[in-house]
Amino acid sequence: MGKDRLAAFSDGVLAIIITVMVLELHVPHGSDLGALMAIVPGLLAYVLSFTYVAIYWNNHHHLLHTVTRVDGFILWTNSHLLFWLSIIPVATAWIGHNLLLPLPTAVYGAVLLMPAIAYYLLVRTIIRRHGRDSMLAQAIGQDLKGKISVLLLAAGGVVAFVEPWISMALYVVVAIIWIAPDRRIERIIAQSQAPQ
Repeated sequence: MGKDRLAAFSDGVLAIIITVMVLELHVPHGSDLGALMAIVPGLLAYVLSFTYVAIYWNNHHHLLHTVTRVDGFILWTNSHLLFWLSIIPVATAWIGHNLLLPLPTAVYGAVLLMPAIAYYLLVRTIIRRHGRDSMLAQAIGQDLKGKISVLLLAAGGVVAFVEPWISMALYVVVAIIWIAPDRRIERIIAQSQAPQ
């Protein structure tokens, strides 16, 4: 099976996720600075969540450039990733109304952690299908970036019960780590397309 339907379906789901998140943003009730300040927590939560969804979309796009064949296991692993991403709007709305409170911050971290794990599993599933000498396997290597991200998100979820602002800082750090497209994949694709 080709990868085009997988890419199209994933793009559609991610577009819907972003749409649902933006619908949670509300117009300030009033025309003064206080009214504007009242929506700042929700806006900050939206910006961070939008960044995460955009990071997944961007890296998923790069990931699919390494795929030549799709099987049922890849389809289900991809759906697993999309499921966890679809929970982000709910966690975003909750933390937007309860910024820097322990439980919402911990849950937000868990909701960011689960797609990170799902993405890692998708990468491993694709490598399993295409082989250890595949383009993706060469690009990913030991995947320290992915493993460190999972550890930081997990730590953020735990630390939230002590210092929620540290958790939010960890979530931002992970976003910064991934903000640029996965250059490992870009490099290996460029090498494969270079004239011999």
